[in-house]
Amino acid sequence: MINKKNLYKPIALLFGIFVFSFFIPGFILSVGENIYCAERTISGAWCQNVPIGEVNQEFRNAPASCEATSYCKLGTCVNSQEGTCLDNTPQKVCEEPETGVSGGVWFDQPSDEIPQCSLGCCILGDQAAFVTQTRCKQLSSTYGLQTNYRTDIQSEVACISTSISESKGACVFEKDFERTCKFTTRNGCQEIEESGLGSDVEFHEDFLCSAEELATNCGPSKKTTLVEGKDEIFFIDTCGNLANIYDASKINDKNYWRNIFGKAESCGVGNGNAGSDTCGNCDYFLGSTGKNYDRSIDPVSPRFGDYICRDLGCTYLGETYNHGETWCSSSSGKNNNLPGERYSRLVCYNGDVTTEQCNEFRQETCIEDQINGFSTAACRVNKWQDCTSQESIKDCENTERRDCTWIQGQRFDSQELNDDDRQGSCVPKNPPGFDFWEAGTDAESLCALASEDCIVKYEKNLFGNWEPVENEECLTDEWGEEQNNICLALGDCGITTNFIGKKGFHDLNDSITRP
Repeated sequence: MINKKNLYKPIALLFGIFVFSFFIPGFILSVGENIYCAERTISGAWCQNVPIGEVNQEFRNAPASCEATSYCKLGTCVNSQEGTCLDNTPQKVCEEPETGVSGGVWFDQPSDEIPQCSLGCCILGDQAAFVTQTRCKQLSSTYGLQTNYRTDIQSEVACISTSISESKGACVFEKDFERTCKFTTRNGCQEIEESGLGSDVEFHEDFLCSAEELATNCGPSKKTTLVEGKDEIFFIDTCGNLANIYDASKINDKNYWRNIFGKAESCGVGNGNAGSDTCGNCDYFLGSTGKNYDRSIDPVSPRFGDYICRDLGCTYLGETYNHGETWCSSSSGKNNNLPGERYSRLVCYNGDVTTEQCNEFRQETCIEDQINGFSTAACRVNKWQDCTSQESIKDCENTERRDCTWIQGQRFDSQELNDDDRQGSCVPKNPPGFDFWEAGTDAESLCALASEDCIVKYEKNLFGNWEPVENEECLTDEWGEEQNNICLALGDCGITTNFIGKKGFHDLNDSITRP
């Protein structure tokens, strides 16, 4: 007789050995390979069970399964910027920027216990998503929609059902012994039926009321309209229902009056269609929007209807600019940065040009660049403060640290001539302004750097007349203008007019004293 008890012992023993060996740290799962939990592998992956040869030794590792380590423990990664919650994520993977989960915060608990991970129904136009509130805001911003987040809907099925009720189409019903139609949502059609406004109510998703097979009293027309909150121009049928985007070439196209066509399927997609008499697929981001036709503004009249895609671009001083373009004012600095003058940038927005002033006293300058022909400008800090203390051309014209330029001629008292430099001085590239009328400001001390006393010696000749014998060049207008230009290069110094052309209290001749 076979002893069943003894028969099971070898099997149990083998199984026990297998289980025991599986949980031994560093157990040889395959011949010659010990398995380690690598915080990071040589290939760049995080928290992987790999042979020792694939472990990046600069990071932590242990001869154990990753599930048994503290540094690779699994939890929930919450990305507050994207509004996502990732289950079963190691802490290092969540918080390390290189992994792509930038801004992640790790929690040692499941997602259903974290308030930030609670889900609701995000309504996105005629679609819906069961996501977090933060994710809903991010999606709404991406698609240019208002955030509609409903916490009362607590299941994905119910959320999707909500979006289905918002699907659009033709609601056909009998009213006053006539088969008529209203273009609305499925939910709106149901309301018509429940209110008793019509009988034999039918909803036909993605159909227009002008579809022939619906056999309603609504048909195609040549009229167009605008819809609040939308850029495009739309056809309307004979019942006043909204149809597809205005396309003059489709006026007799039965299919175009049968089904709903989206913006991407309509005429002139990818083009703002500004000034087009045949296409109403306007696009605000491409510089156009639907407006009432105005023959004093618009180049052509629409072939059908009363609306046209209005160009949101601008014309300024004979130049044309696109909607959204910015550029530096041509008047900024044009008069050599006169007292009272300041930099500014111009903005083309909705067909109008507006001026945005940079900081006063020219403490900001305007910079401009072209990106694929699109002009962008911005006010930037004028880094002039340490120009006069630079003693070499190289340091003076280091554009990464300062906005200065080197001029030949006079050197300021604080500067000593280096052998490798030309005679000259470092001055602001964009001379700043000063409140020179106020006492105790830096204007007087800074302007004094360019002050120059030139003593001219005279001798009386045989005829009793005084003649200059030393520094006579200082008596010329050219010398005076040169010295004054150095003053002007420092800022609101020297003798000049202000930005509206009004002269100062002195003129150039007043600064030259003659015997």
